[in-house]
Parts: sequence; C-alpha cells; structure tokens
Amino acid sequence: MKYVIGVDLGTSAVKILLMNQNGEVCQEVSKSYPLIQEKSGYSEQNPEEWVEKTIEGLAELVKNFAGNVEDIEGMSFSGQMHGLVLLDDEHQVLRNAILWNDTRTTKQCRDIEEQVGIDTLLKITKNPALEGFTLPKLLWVKENEPTIYEKATVFLLPKDYLRYRLTGLIHSEYSDAAGTLLLDVGEKKWSKEICELLNIDLDLCPPLIASHEQTGAITNEVAMNTGLNESVKVFAGGADNACGAIGSGILFEGKTLCSIGTSGVVLSYEERSDQDFKGKVHYFNHGEEAGFYTMGVTLSAGYSLSWFKETFAADVDFDSLLKDLNEVPIGANGLLFTPYLAGERSPHADSTIRASFIGMDAAHERKDFVRAVLEGITFSLHESIEIFRDNGKKIETVVSIGGGAKNKHWLQMQADIFNVEIVRLASEQGPGMGAAMLAAYGSGWFTSLQACADTFVQVVETYHPNPDNVATYEKLFPIYQDVYSKTKDLNEQLSEFRR
Repeated sequence: MKYVIGVDLGTSAVKILLMNQNGEVCQEVSKSYPLIQEKSGYSEQNPEEWVEKTIEGLAELVKNFAGNVEDIEGMSFSGQMHGLVLLDDEHQVLRNAILWNDTRTTKQCRDIEEQVGIDTLLKITKNPALEGFTLPKLLWVKENEPTIYEKATVFLLPKDYLRYRLTGLIHSEYSDAAGTLLLDVGEKKWSKEICELLNIDLDLCPPLIASHEQTGAITNEVAMNTGLNESVKVFAGGADNACGAIGSGILFEGKTLCSIGTSGVVLSYEERSDQDFKGKVHYFNHGEEAGFYTMGVTLSAGYSLSWFKETFAADVDFDSLLKDLNEVPIGANGLLFTPYLAGERSPHADSTIRASFIGMDAAHERKDFVRAVLEGITFSLHESIEIFRDNGKKIETVVSIGGGAKNKHWLQMQADIFNVEIVRLASEQGPGMGAAMLAAYGSGWFTSLQACADTFVQVVETYHPNPDNVATYEKLFPIYQDVYSKTKDLNEQLSEFRR
C-alpha cells in the first residue's frame, strides 16, 4: 500500500493527514502555534513557527507509522490565503508574516482603487481591494517599513514559504496567487500592469506553477529531522478554499460547496474565466488546473451560533441547544437574525454593519432565537448563491461540510433555503484532504483529480428541498435582505459608541 501526506497550514495550527490509496485517513496530527497581535487590527505570525511545528508533526507521524516509510510517496499543501512573507536576497525572513485577518491596510486599499482604478482592478484580478488581500499588505510595508521593503527580493504566501523550507525551492501556484490582487486571474500570470501602476517590482512575485505540479523533493535535513525518505515528492498544493473544494469533490460545473465554520463559505466551480460578478463575490483560480471558482463569505457564520450559545446558553452543549429546532416553524415565529457580528464580506463588504434581531416579542423562547440564528446564517450564504444564479451559474448539488453538516434539521434548512439538493460526506477532512488528493494525483495514482475524488470523496446522505418550505422561505428571504439597508445608517451612527 502506498501513502501520501496532506499538510494544511491553518491560522491556529498545522494539520497533517496520512492517507492511503483507498482514500482512508491512516493518521492525523495537529500542532498549534500562536497569533501575534501587537495592536488592534494587527494579526501576525512568526513563519519559523510553521516550519518547526510541521517538522514536529511529520516526525510524530513517521514515529507512529507501522508500515514501510519508503511507501510514503508524496506530500502537498493547503494553506491560509493572503498572508505576506517577505524574504531578502539570501531568502531569510525579513519580518513576521502579516495574515489574512489583519485589517491595518484600509488606506492602502483606497490607494489601490485610486491608482489602479476599481474597474481595472476587477477586470484583471476579479476581486475588489479588501484589507485581507496580500497587495495592500505589501504596500503597507513599503510605506511604513521602507528599509524592510527595500531589502525584499521576493514575497511568498504562507504555505509556499513552508514548502520552500522543506524543499529549498521557491514557487507559488495559481489558486493562492489569485488571492494577492497581483494575479491576472484569467491569463494566469502576474499582472505587469498593476505592478507598474503601483511602482512594484514584478520580480518580487515568485515563479508560478499548477497545484498538482512537483516542486522538488524534501531536503536531506528535512528527511533526517522527520524520518521521511528523501525520495518523498513534493507538490505545489493550493489555497485552503481551493483545497477544500478538491477535498469535497467540487471539480465540475454545477457542484457547489457550503462550508460553515467560524466563518461561512459558499464556493462554486466555474469553468469560465470571463465571468463578471462586479466584485460582489470572490473569483479565484481553482486547484483543478482548468477551473476557477466563485466564492461568497459570511464572516460570522458558525461564530454567530457559538456566540449565542456562550452568551445565552453557556450551560448546555450544542446538541441540547439545537434539539428543539424542528419544533419551531419557519420564520421563528416572526423573528429574524442578521449574522453581522463582525461586519460582513459578501455581498456587503462592510466593516461597520452589525448584527440584528428583528421582530422580538415576549412570546419568543430560546428555541425561537436558535432557529432565527440558523436561518440568518443560511440566508446570508444564500445571498451569494443568488448572485451566482443571477449571473447564469447553475447550482445542481451543494456539498455541506463543517458545523452546518452536523445537524439533520440544519441540513434540511439549507436544502429548503438554497432550493437545491444537499449532500453530506462520509469523511470530512476539508483542505487537508484536498492537499493529499493533489499529492495522490501528482504521484500518478489517478489520471485526474476527478478520478481521485471518485475514490476519496463518498456521499453518505442526501437532503431534498421541500416545495412548501421553499415557498415559505422565498417570502421570508426578501425581508431578511431588507434588514441590511434599513440598519446600515443606524450602525454607522452607533460605531462611535463601540469599545
């Protein structure tokens, strides 16, 4: 039996999966590392922590592996998007990595819009200038840390830096590069035009390859420190959302992913490079070589439910909190919730908007609020699905993963609100699974990623929309949408009173 390793470099931990040719998870190792938050809005990490914890995790995996280590053939990566790692001419790290959830770059976003132009930016990169992306971070360093910027010879995204440290070779790949605001998404090349408009040296951008392409093998030092064989082939990998799509079988038109974690993502496969969503949803290169994907983000999806539990029901577990969900009718007896606890991303890129309960009265019980929270989260994700549909995309099947796939009533709610078939998977390993699949495909186990998915990704349950429920939600959804416009000005006025 042969094996591959999927390394998922997350924001709080690195998760390492060992998978065999049957698509079975044989081992799972996780190693955490801290965030560095020196000021409000700042979010950084020491890239050396990623390397140390990954080496530790790989060594633990090998130590507990009962087979022949020479049968571990390949390794690939998934990683947190948008982070900035700057290297000097000796490829030494110049400063801590600035992460995706760092919000210090509002000024730089406005500078990009002014100097590049919103229309030009959307035409080339398919995405608006948001604080999370890499380019605003690069401009922030250029403006605020000019000595560091002048020493920089290349920038890397987090998982690309980790891969460099394991192989000694510098590359990036299209799915992660698409989240920088420097990639021409349709042409799959760094944008010379944007670099020139912002006076950025094009040579700062690393060489680009496809997600399944080999980027060398592990170094002798890594082999010695982990116990892996030096022949382990290393493949480029992909952005976390692209790998999550691969690991969920979102590999052809009509397939969509709904992932509800702390934030929520609706991601749909796209075979065209010329769609124009006017920046309302994200549009990135897929880890599947010929594909793209559209993506809407709800910033406080699962977080809305965990916030409600910790604030109003700290003494119960989630199963108990949701046990009466189906006793409450659609619309939660006239109660609506908008999940804007930390602002919103899609379709409202608004850092000031905040959450609302609308329609409360004395007859409402805790179970009504719980249903309203779940409906509000699902409505927010549905806004992105409706944008997809309004632009001609077909949504035939939605694969639901994360917290939203752990309750049968919530799964049925998704089927009814999205008005589409919802499926749940047998094994839900997300981005780590996608990284392992890229290694399996790159190692020649399968002729395509889809052939790999046929073995690795198995559906165990399907939920079909109930026509009566669909009709009721279609009446409720426009009311939900109206809450944003009606509360936007109020929240802007209230912002000065927030701590």
